[in-house]
Amino acid sequence: MKVLVTGGCGYKGSVLVPLLLADGHEVISVDTQWFGNQLPTHPKLTNLQLNILDIDAIPMDGVEAIIHLANIANDPAVELNPTLSWEVNVLAGQQLADRALRAGVKQFLFASSGSVYGVKDELNVTEDLTLVPISVYNKTKMVAERVFLSYSDQMQVHCIRPATVCGLSPRMRLDVSVNMLTYQALKNGRITVFGGDQTRPNIHIQDIANVYRHFLAHPQIASGCYNAGFENISILTIAEMVKSKLGAEIVVSASNDPRSYRQDSSKLLATGFKPSHTVADAIAEISKAYAQNELPDGDQTYTVKWMQHLGL
Repeated sequence: MKVLVTGGCGYKGSVLVPLLLADGHEVISVDTQWFGNQLPTHPKLTNLQLNILDIDAIPMDGVEAIIHLANIANDPAVELNPTLSWEVNVLAGQQLADRALRAGVKQFLFASSGSVYGVKDELNVTEDLTLVPISVYNKTKMVAERVFLSYSDQMQVHCIRPATVCGLSPRMRLDVSVNMLTYQALKNGRITVFGGDQTRPNIHIQDIANVYRHFLAHPQIASGCYNAGFENISILTIAEMVKSKLGAEIVVSASNDPRSYRQDSSKLLATGFKPSHTVADAIAEISKAYAQNELPDGDQTYTVKWMQHLGL
């Protein structure tokens, strides 16, 4: 199958694209490459340094499925330039879906976010609960979902709402909770936790890559939104997991981020998907890479810091 992956050089894309190639797919990666390009050279990979805002330059001939990962990611990065974020996260997505439909694309997979629910008191947050996004980033994801689902009567549309992703990637991120706390312990022997009582769902990066592969292999799964998070853990519990492995000190400070929510991924599991990796696996993998001097840790591993460096 010929698959277009937007954001193919990103944190998730850099793990997903090699897996798609190993599955035998022909892959077109479209990415600005703001954070570099760690994809392998491969005869079935077309790797384009291209902004998705340049919509007419994106090749669509023969594309059967699109995995749309490209976005301005996380709340602080979006706040740097909200206008750019609406253009990239919503407008470009709508134009991409429109072009996909005209080109005869059969399946559209969208990387949404579990944070679209906002703050929820329910113990199990399912896909049928109301969305109450509390940040600009969350709002762009919610609106983009609505846009893509409006095409679901003409092609299969699967909006995946991932939990916070953790684990190693060639395009590493050290600004997401598990990775950040583990790195703090490794580098400083000390973990700073803001608040700590907030419960957040988590998913290992290999599992989220496998979620996209699962939907790609089963296009008959009903269009709609699917949660993808399997470990609902408080931030303090994650810190304690890191401490138990690395022996770091934990310092708790006040937080101005009230988001606390759980994800129920029963709908995804009912399609036959089975997770195979854990938060503990991510902590162990990051620790091993650090010990072997193989863990990237420059400014490019911090989204906001690098975007500011680029003048975005």
